[in-house]
Amino acid sequence: MWLVGCSVQPYIVQNPNAFSYTGSTKIYVVSHGWHTGLVIPTKALNNTMPSLMERFGYADYIELGWGDKGFYQANEITTGLTIQAIFWPTESVIHAVAVPEQVDHYFRHSELKSLCLNNEELTSLLLFIQGSFAKDDDGQILPLRSGIYGDSQFYQAIGDYYLMNTCNKWTAKGLKSTGMDISTLFKLNSSSVMDFVREQSHRFQPNQCDD
Repeated sequence: MWLVGCSVQPYIVQNPNAFSYTGSTKIYVVSHGWHTGLVIPTKALNNTMPSLMERFGYADYIELGWGDKGFYQANEITTGLTIQAIFWPTESVIHAVAVPEQVDHYFRHSELKSLCLNNEELTSLLLFIQGSFAKDDDGQILPLRSGIYGDSQFYQAIGDYYLMNTCNKWTAKGLKSTGMDISTLFKLNSSSVMDFVREQSHRFQPNQCDD
């Protein structure tokens, strides 16, 4: 109960409308086995996250993932880091990666599913992502060290990572913010998230999304 009562940030953006399944902007959910993330069109971030546009504007898409600060940035994963990340609330980071080629080719070794968002759904998702970044007194996001693959960057994030608030729950919160009918409570591992996304992806018409 103590763990469940810890910080639930980043907070879901409350979207009053049900997900429409009629959008034309393509995003992706990617699973790397144990970790999921969101792949967002870079140009969509122009108004809400101009600093990301400045950093990664040459790429069509940016992959974003939220996770434990120590575990995510570690050069070597130890048992101690793993136990601490799971059972003790710790600081979080966001990992941002430029995707400089076709998304399905860049993530050809990962599971990838696309979803189509309308403007309102996309705006809600972007507000959730924006609210996941920690900011300084001037409202600027806080870059940390370089990321772990490709052209990537860690940023200080909002919220504590622990057993009931994982990287995969962050992805589920993002989907919930679009208006999707997803229960986030036990979306703690990648398979629980991807099972839901696979089911949703069948409800879109072929070639519905713009590239």
